[in-house]
Amino acid sequence: MAGLAMNKAILAFAPLMLALLTGCNMGSGGNTSSQSAQGDLVGAKIGAPFTLVNQDGQPTRWADFAGQYRLVYFGYSYCPDVCPVDLQRIMQGFSQFEKARPALAAKVQPMLISVDPQRDTPQVLKNYVAAFHPRLIGLTGTPEQIAEVAKDFAVIYSPEKSEGASEYLVSHSRTPYLFDPAGKPIALVPVDDPGTPDVDEGAPDTVLAFLEKWVK
Repeated sequence: MAGLAMNKAILAFAPLMLALLTGCNMGSGGNTSSQSAQGDLVGAKIGAPFTLVNQDGQPTRWADFAGQYRLVYFGYSYCPDVCPVDLQRIMQGFSQFEKARPALAAKVQPMLISVDPQRDTPQVLKNYVAAFHPRLIGLTGTPEQIAEVAKDFAVIYSPEKSEGASEYLVSHSRTPYLFDPAGKPIALVPVDDPGTPDVDEGAPDTVLAFLEKWVK
């Protein structure tokens, strides 16, 4: 419950975090329609080169995906609520996109970057990501590597460990990003659809519409 509470608190401050990241000049009379046309994260200081390990135990670099759109989600396999729901919605929307626009979907690489490297070994991630989509890759590394990547991608996380306990939660910000083929951030992926009575059904459709809008 504490982890969920922290997630809600982080989400409440998300607009402020984004404003700081983008460094937008409100005094210049920013054009809202222009920002919408470009994506709400264009110009944000999010992302940097990294080398991690994928679910097959192979070194994987951010540069390996040059020329591809990158659909990036930070979470962990032991997450009891938010992560599996978000990933299900994202990958269901991606599956719809694959069926509707297969050539464009081939340009997109979905990935999960673990914020729980101590438990999320490559084998654990291999089983986990396979449950959502065959093209979803899982990335992990040393605690130091993950801390550096999280910092570069503006992700906040914190293990909530009890002394001597092997079972614990990891509070983390909810940050599903879409990056362009040059590795620049475009927008946050809409995993929620407040206007849809049945969010579980509405969210994948919203993700589909999002991908159709931004992936060219």
